[in-house]
Amino acid sequence: MAPLHASDISTLRLRLASGEISPQDIVQSLHQEIASRDAEIGGYLHFNLEAALEAASKADLSLPLGGIPIAIKDNINVAGQPTTCASKILAGHYTSPYDATVVTRLRAAGAIPFGKTNMDEFAMGSSTENSTLKVTRNPRDLGRVPGGSSGGSAAVVAADLAIAALGSDTGGSIRQPASLCGCVGLKPSYGRVSRYGLVAYASSLDQIGPLTKNVTDAALILQAISGGDDRDSTSLPDPAPDFSKELNHGVKGMKIGLPKEYFVDGMDPEVRASVERGVQLLADQGAEIIPISMPHTEYAVATYYIIATAEASANLARFDGVRFGHRCADPQNMIDLYSRSRAEGFGPEVQRRIILGTYVLSAGFYDAFYLKGQKVRNLIQQDFAKAFSQVDLIVGPTCPSPAFKFGEKSSDPLTMYLEDIFTIAANLAGVCGISLPCGWTASQTERLALPIGLQLLGPSLGEARLLRAARACEQAIAFPAQPR
Repeated sequence: MAPLHASDISTLRLRLASGEISPQDIVQSLHQEIASRDAEIGGYLHFNLEAALEAASKADLSLPLGGIPIAIKDNINVAGQPTTCASKILAGHYTSPYDATVVTRLRAAGAIPFGKTNMDEFAMGSSTENSTLKVTRNPRDLGRVPGGSSGGSAAVVAADLAIAALGSDTGGSIRQPASLCGCVGLKPSYGRVSRYGLVAYASSLDQIGPLTKNVTDAALILQAISGGDDRDSTSLPDPAPDFSKELNHGVKGMKIGLPKEYFVDGMDPEVRASVERGVQLLADQGAEIIPISMPHTEYAVATYYIIATAEASANLARFDGVRFGHRCADPQNMIDLYSRSRAEGFGPEVQRRIILGTYVLSAGFYDAFYLKGQKVRNLIQQDFAKAFSQVDLIVGPTCPSPAFKFGEKSSDPLTMYLEDIFTIAANLAGVCGISLPCGWTASQTERLALPIGLQLLGPSLGEARLLRAARACEQAIAFPAQPR
């Protein structure tokens, strides 16, 4: 039997119910493993052992997640704990006075918020190299990035330093690191999960979701955090179905679309081969694989970096050195206070995106960039609407390549931005998506074997169907331990 820290939620719940173990045992097992291994992984920015043990002592084991510790990305507020967004502008300056709605709901389901995980600063990045506080390494190969922006959450789950974790996904920030680290990452439909208490990057794109060791655990966490919220006007009132009810019903009779645009020139050949094997396994189980076209996919990255940066420039205006966060020393006047506080507090990628967003919203450029971007976003949404009128789900790769080395792409922002080429469109359209491991690259002299992710996309509020197909794919693939 796996050690407690390496177990999944379902296994731990059975052992808790039998009285074999206690929630405190799980917390202590995680803490010991973190103390032993997180120095090399760098997944956590903060954790409060005393608070976790106190919550564990009071855990109600009759609840769906009773006694299960869950790590939280550090842009999600947890009462009494720091929220830094991996930025110098907040580190040491802000302790959250309240719980985000997702944290409130995790507590209501019996879970224990455990630790805050590293990330790209303000969720802006695809490698977690943009964290200004810590380096997080891919547990499959310490010389490579874990992906981003939820790289810390993916890394601690893949390294068995967490049972499960929450991340946020604005353009692939749950699914891409899940693919690079070899775990399951679910981006819910826009509005399925409340954003209240999530530090906003791009408000029309952000969504909170789980990173887990398997699809069943993703369904359990999504069940706990879903639902409308009066404090988030963009949350949808639709009640969440029982995501576990039909989880094991298979894909026989499902129509799954295979977009030609998701297999591009330059894709790593091992990624292509692994994803094609995953698609064939779905077909072997009775799914009908239907070739489809998503003609506006090529414009998704450009559209995203107009809309997301425009929203970011507005959302991050509140970090001004006046109300909270870092304040520069001895400002000469108000302009000096604003400019130096923000220049000292924000890292280079955040500054780049604020400047880009301000530019596309400025007089003379609004129509040429932002308005046109919104029109193209509508075309991308129409692509998905047309596709889902023909098929139940869409399948393809999560990323065009496996995990890359530190510094390999950080000097070229455009190359880095293309890492999200297959994930961004789902956020622009507001649909749901999941990444699950589907294979390994071949081990080479200069690298260990690296995980490869397969992505399934479903229509808005189609998570039940999405999880059902993901579970069938997971069972067929039977993802093995990392080959050496």
